[in-house]
Amino acid sequence: MISGLADSVLVTFIVFCRIGACLMLVPGYSSVNVPAQVRLFVALVTTFALAPILIAVLKPLTDNAAPLTLALLICSELLVGSVIGLGGRVFFLALQTMATVMASAIGLSNIPGTPVGDTDPAPALVPLIMAAVTTLFFMTDQHWQVLRGLMNSYDVWQPGSRIGGGMALDQLVGRLSEAFVLTLRITSPFIVYSVIVNLAVGLINKLTPAIPVYFISVPFVLFGGFLLLYLTSDELLTQFMLGVSSWLAE
Repeated sequence: MISGLADSVLVTFIVFCRIGACLMLVPGYSSVNVPAQVRLFVALVTTFALAPILIAVLKPLTDNAAPLTLALLICSELLVGSVIGLGGRVFFLALQTMATVMASAIGLSNIPGTPVGDTDPAPALVPLIMAAVTTLFFMTDQHWQVLRGLMNSYDVWQPGSRIGGGMALDQLVGRLSEAFVLTLRITSPFIVYSVIVNLAVGLINKLTPAIPVYFISVPFVLFGGFLLLYLTSDELLTQFMLGVSSWLAE
């Protein structure tokens, strides 16, 4: 009886390795504003919910297994969970980077904002966008899709199977490329706006060197940037959430 209980605890811990590693990095759950106790509680509840289903899969791997085999199994589960979590995290990191580019394009780079999902200060536009997409992540039930994807990951990456570093790296590189292409596409209007406005202001400055054109143009550049943000914000958030949902569907 004691041996069976110890095996069940070991299987539950192995399930927790994958789930805990994923929730430590996945968007929404990994925010610094979410207390560590809450993240631990969510990871434990998810583990206890999935462990009875997965015990039949993991039990043969732990029965009479050598310590080195168990260590390799735990490391592989941590690696799989980290790859899944980072796969979603790169979308938010890419959007945060491009939101900084957006803030610079419309002249908001010198106005600090309150960090939302990070501890580093950023322009005021960046926390606004990141707070919006994080809220939509939970409002559209994408967090449930993450938990469903964790369950389905046991069919794709079966416990005990060898997972090479090249495979994990290919997954991360593919997600990183997809994320930056997505965020570059949805923030491209601001890049085009910055090029056109700076070219026009530079041309006017050359034609009227006695007038401080750059100083005078700042309010108009900000107004145009805010107007562009007002017109494109719905489509920006929609396209981003569609990109995240397509990753979760995979």
